[in-house]
Amino acid sequence: MNSLALSLVLLAAVAHAIWNFSAKQVGRGGAPFVFLYYTVSAVVFAPAAVVFLVAVEPRPPQWNWLLAALVTAALHVMYGITLQRGYAVGDLSVVYPLARGTGPLLSVLVAISLLGEHPGRPGEVGALLVIVGVLVVSSGAPAQDGASPARRRAGVVYGVLTGVTIAAYTLWDAHSVTALGIPPLVYFGSGALVQSLLLAPLALRQRAEVAELWRDHRRQVLTVGLLSPVGYLLVLHALRTAPVSLVAPARELSIVLGGVTAWRVLGEAHAVRRLAGSLVVLAGIAAIAMA
Repeated sequence: MNSLALSLVLLAAVAHAIWNFSAKQVGRGGAPFVFLYYTVSAVVFAPAAVVFLVAVEPRPPQWNWLLAALVTAALHVMYGITLQRGYAVGDLSVVYPLARGTGPLLSVLVAISLLGEHPGRPGEVGALLVIVGVLVVSSGAPAQDGASPARRRAGVVYGVLTGVTIAAYTLWDAHSVTALGIPPLVYFGSGALVQSLLLAPLALRQRAEVAELWRDHRRQVLTVGLLSPVGYLLVLHALRTAPVSLVAPARELSIVLGGVTAWRVLGEAHAVRRLAGSLVVLAGIAAIAMA
């Protein structure tokens, strides 16, 4: 992977770990919380996308750009709701590493088997290490880590489901900014606006809960609403210069950062053991980054 793409995805990983920690603090925010931070993203980045189109982008917008934005918006809404539900019923140190491990793993497998990408032997070794790391992260007896069996199972299920949505939007977004040539800022800004509109009917039905969340968790809403777009814009720019089979795993430094946060800040004791699995995943990311 070239140095620019690697730098972008590593910066994105830091931003991703920070906003996930903020999202975990909200806990049972659910879809209303997702609506709030998507709306913050739309308010900030949709106007920026319009300015970019008018002042910078030489090409007129295409209709397929809107279709691509609709698809990514739907996938990201599924991701946001699934992730937030996972944080409500499971632990950060289970949901987060599983989601961030299975997502790039599936992305790499699809990119190699269906898209014809060839990451080379380091990439293949890295993918294997990611698999091993994810197995370590998701294993262990509940009696040893202090989590109830039901809570641990729920964390595993939602972690894997979140990983599936990550793979889906990663592959689609890579196609959109490369094959379709959509400028990343325009792509994300329009997608954020659609995401907010998709959740608006639900937010209206639960407006009392939305208002309460904004009052009690405004800082977390703003953190996620600003850092999530920044992190993903970095990834979108990286996808324009490096294949998805390398970018998707390399950004998962956030797995290790999330594990350390769960251990040192949230006091999730079982994160200490699962941190070992995260480090194996990190070794896999390093190998893929060198491919």
